[in-house]
Amino acid sequence: MLIHHGQIIEKVVRRNGHSISDVARLTNVNRRSVYNWFNQQQLKPEIIYRIGCVINHDFSEELPQLFTPEDFQKGFRKTSFLNSVGEEPDSSTNKDLWKDKYVDLLERYNTLLLLKVSVA
Repeated sequence: MLIHHGQIIEKVVRRNGHSISDVARLTNVNRRSVYNWFNQQQLKPEIIYRIGCVINHDFSEELPQLFTPEDFQKGFRKTSFLNSVGEEPDSSTNKDLWKDKYVDLLERYNTLLLLKVSVA
């Protein structure tokens, strides 16, 4: 049986409540790239590792053929150090942050609308 890497990653990201915008911003790609990753059967281990580090999830549980738990422990330490630096974002980064928050809010709103329609 083939394992669909994209579906596994999407399930974990959504189950843990991470927004697509945040995953995209933290992995330095656009949102479309994240959605493309979700649709791919096979992904490079580097991409899965990068996503796992930014959302603090150990994908060795779901993909033991690719990773060991120790792989992600190293990555978690690196990203927590990078996140603790706390530098002031420049204006372009700040603008992107607000744009991402707005898009995330729109996604949540659309989800609520779909739920309301399906309940009615």
